[in-house]
Amino acid sequence: MFKLYLTSILAAEVVALAALEFLPLGVPLWLLVPIIPLTLIVAFILRRRFGGPAYRIHRLSPQAIAGYRARGPATNSPEDLSRAIVERAEEIRHALEESPSDEVRVEMCALGYRACANDMITLTHLTNEALPNASFLRRARLRRSRKKAIDALSEARKALPPGALRTAPQERQ
Repeated sequence: MFKLYLTSILAAEVVALAALEFLPLGVPLWLLVPIIPLTLIVAFILRRRFGGPAYRIHRLSPQAIAGYRARGPATNSPEDLSRAIVERAEEIRHALEESPSDEVRVEMCALGYRACANDMITLTHLTNEALPNASFLRRARLRRSRKKAIDALSEARKALPPGALRTAPQERQ
């Protein structure tokens, strides 16, 4: 994209300079020609300064990867938590549709479903706390996001085979 933007800017400058030559402004054209190389230099400096993807890859090192620390836990709004539940529940459903007989996949999906169910409890508490002080539109959004999460979790539950949530494999032995 950088090359496309730079090319279009340089082309626009050349066209503008060519148009200025035909206008009787009285400014010598040779004074305006340095604008083109200056634009090129500024573009490369800005790209290096703000780092394009290729430049960031060169700066990546094993120490940077190992030393990476995620930001502190973000406070989830009910809408964000609902969106996360819906996304995970859809992934569970899709994973079970791909290979419903794979025992390891079923166990992992059951674990994911349990995590979604726990998040659903948190979502219900967050929604109940936010509803009394919310405006009419906010209440409608909160209820809609909770309903989406409930529906997605219900669909994921239907996709799980019977008995998948009863006990863990360690408890069956």
